[in-house]
Amino acid sequence: MAVPPNPNMDMARKEAEAVMFTAIDELLEKTGVKAKDIGILIRGNVMSYNLGGMGCSAGLISIDLAKQLLQVHPNSYALVVSMENITLNWYFGNDRSMLVSNCLFRMGGAAILLSNRSSDRRRSKYQLIHTVRTHKGADDRSYSCVFQKEDDTGRVGVSLSKDLMAVAGEALKTNITTLGPLVLPMSEQLLFFVTLVARKVFQVKKIKPYIPDFKLAFEHFCIHELEKNLELTDWHMEPSRMTLHRFGNTSSSSLWYELAYSEAKGRIRRGDRTWQIAFGSGFKCNSAVWRALRTVDPAKEKNPWMDEIGEYPVHVPKVSSVMNKDK
Repeated sequence: MAVPPNPNMDMARKEAEAVMFTAIDELLEKTGVKAKDIGILIRGNVMSYNLGGMGCSAGLISIDLAKQLLQVHPNSYALVVSMENITLNWYFGNDRSMLVSNCLFRMGGAAILLSNRSSDRRRSKYQLIHTVRTHKGADDRSYSCVFQKEDDTGRVGVSLSKDLMAVAGEALKTNITTLGPLVLPMSEQLLFFVTLVARKVFQVKKIKPYIPDFKLAFEHFCIHELEKNLELTDWHMEPSRMTLHRFGNTSSSSLWYELAYSEAKGRIRRGDRTWQIAFGSGFKCNSAVWRALRTVDPAKEKNPWMDEIGEYPVHVPKVSSVMNKDK
């Protein structure tokens, strides 16, 4: 907010404190858990685990790490803090590929409390069912599609390659190949397998790759724009689009804003399954699957959507239609 801009470390710390401390204070107040009772805290630089530089995918990597730690630390809580800090990542140059991130990313954060205490089950919202992590860093195109570098004038920024969507699609394909057998009905698995055999073994190229209908496995999706890849409806994409419209891309915390939207709309019913998909530099694609342990009553919720949820959804033009209009 400074004029002229003052992107120094002190201001970045203040930005981080404003986001993290507020989210944690509200979480502890909401759950009634005391800070001293939390045995595991997951952040970018705690203990020997460093989650820095993982971008939007860091949130679900943190959830996976918390799951592993809770498996070996009985009767414990784990606190995961996901946030986006833009103070030191704002780009002041003129390279178009590096200016895109200025338009997308905004400050935001979320705090998530996980527990392996049996006594917490009756008051918990969700149960973590699966986590699947995919890393494509060995491929040069994937590695360089989201890259921090200097431009021709020496200004540092994050470059977003034109290959980003193609790379994301490939990473998603690898991820769902692992996740699919864990969540899809047998009928969908068979169709996928038969199509794969026909294309790979018998070389029948006329047969298009079969995209499993994940709507049969999940009621809710917390993802970025993957409507075409997964053949999702506007209803399924609504939490993602409305989150981007109101809050911008808050990096690894975006998925939690999207889940909060579904809660505020009264969509989460007991037994519902939610699929969170996160992409990040590297290139990475990570998934987490949650099952609702109870119906979430919006009237009893406190989340960032409650003051304006009645005004949503709003019309948001799709990128393709805007681009066609410009042409």
